[in-house]
Amino acid sequence: MAEEFDVAIVGAGPAGSSAAAVLAQKGVKAIVLERGEYPGAKNMSGGVLYGHDLAQIVPDFGAKHCPVERNIVESQIWYLSEDGGYALSFLDRAFEGDLKFNSFTVGRAKFDRWLAEEAARRGALVVPATVVTDLLREGSRVVGVRTDRPDGDIRAKVVLLADGVNSPLAAKTGFRPEVKPEQVALAVKEVIELSEETINERFHVGAGSGVTVEAVGTVTKGMDGIAIIYTNRTSLSVAIGANLSDFRKRLVRPYEMLEDFKAHPRVAPLIACGKPKEYMAHWIAEAGYDAVPGLTGDGYLIAGDSGMLFNALHREGSNMAMTSGRFAAEAILEALERGDFSRRGLDGYLSRLRGSYVMADLKKYRCFNGFRLRHDELFSTLPQDAAYAARQMLTVDGTPKKLKQKAIRRKVFHDISPWRLLRIVWDGWRSVK
Repeated sequence: MAEEFDVAIVGAGPAGSSAAAVLAQKGVKAIVLERGEYPGAKNMSGGVLYGHDLAQIVPDFGAKHCPVERNIVESQIWYLSEDGGYALSFLDRAFEGDLKFNSFTVGRAKFDRWLAEEAARRGALVVPATVVTDLLREGSRVVGVRTDRPDGDIRAKVVLLADGVNSPLAAKTGFRPEVKPEQVALAVKEVIELSEETINERFHVGAGSGVTVEAVGTVTKGMDGIAIIYTNRTSLSVAIGANLSDFRKRLVRPYEMLEDFKAHPRVAPLIACGKPKEYMAHWIAEAGYDAVPGLTGDGYLIAGDSGMLFNALHREGSNMAMTSGRFAAEAILEALERGDFSRRGLDGYLSRLRGSYVMADLKKYRCFNGFRLRHDELFSTLPQDAAYAARQMLTVDGTPKKLKQKAIRRKVFHDISPWRLLRIVWDGWRSVK
């Protein structure tokens, strides 16, 4: 382990393995250090990936047996009250044809291992069950990493930190401030086993096709949060999460919130007779643009969730991780060619990020996290009033519709003033414009 490498990468998730694959393809001597027993062991099973970003790293990922669970052909958004709610769905045949694998579900344990193996096939050295405990420095410059293995110091010309949002290394070294509760969400997930035929029938899809569901409303107990359902080949990933600061204030138990979501009338029929297979918890970076730390320094870069690169509105993180890992690798290649590993020498990484959708989207939605935290009515009063309005208008009981509309207005304006409602609409528009 005393051998010197061109690049040491901390973390074998989508960002780290993407960087390793690009570097190894160019003959760069790279080592990937993963604290889990294998790549993916520390990640939540079940997630959505995006084919465009993956194809930039592994163009023929389909032919190389990427462990795709289901190709997503339909996306649903639910706005839920306690007893029901609204559903908006978009289905397009293009996602079965020209846009196939635009997005697809994977088991992260399988996918992360597959991507790390692809990096290894290209020549990267992937070392699991190894914890990076500190960075080696000469003055202000990072020159390697210290691991928990005997004689485990590894020298490298560049170090890439890609070990996730809950990175003790980033906080310990001071390269990224310790995350604040309002900057992350705590999500809990259960993988529920069902037969392939049952999932096809309940979600009205053919073999190999899948659906994603994102749900907001009272299911998060008035907290800023979201629930999801992802279809895998023979299982459903059912998860719910909320801002960590809200959990602290309201003292809600995450596992109880998940059980309530599973019992909701929209969810219960979809998971009926399913067998619980896995349960896990995870932090999600939600603070966006304003929480992104300095991503480069003398001898190091930060990519993926470690750099808080996550689009909370569109639930996009894996694509930003893969793309930032690729950009980091490309910048490192330039630095190796010049022999300049200073912050300035690695600046090509920032230039690429700024010129891409990654920073463009994070900047566009930089106010969205604050908007959600300021307006808990989005997760309590409004979904209940919206459900009340629909129930009134759909109930045929001999009451004239005009009287029903008056009753709806009275209730809504009793629960929330017209000025407050206008303020929510205005703040919401400004946060996404």
